[in-house]
Amino acid sequence: MNQRFSHINEGTCSDTVSFSLEKGRVRAVEFQNGCPGNLAGIARLVEGMEAEEVIRRLEGIRCGGKDSSCPDQLARAVRRALEAQATGRP
Repeated sequence: MNQRFSHINEGTCSDTVSFSLEKGRVRAVEFQNGCPGNLAGIARLVEGMEAEEVIRRLEGIRCGGKDSSCPDQLARAVRRALEAQATGRP
C-alpha cells in the first residue's frame, strides 16, 4: 500500500515535508521552502530507503543553534507515519 503523508515542520527554514511510504520504504520526498539544493539532496539520498533506516540516520540532527533541522523533521515525520500505519490512524 502506497500512502502519502505530510508534516508541518517546526523550527526549520522549510515549512513542510511530504512523502510516501510504500512497503516500508520512503518515496517521493518533497520539502516546501528551505535550502533547495540541500533538501533535494536529502530527498534523493533517502529515496527507496527503509523507513526505520531514515529515522536512524537523520533523527537528532541539529541545524546551527536550533533544536532541530530539516533532516530531523523528516525523521520525525517518518516515525509518526509509521505509528499512524500501525494504529490505523491518520
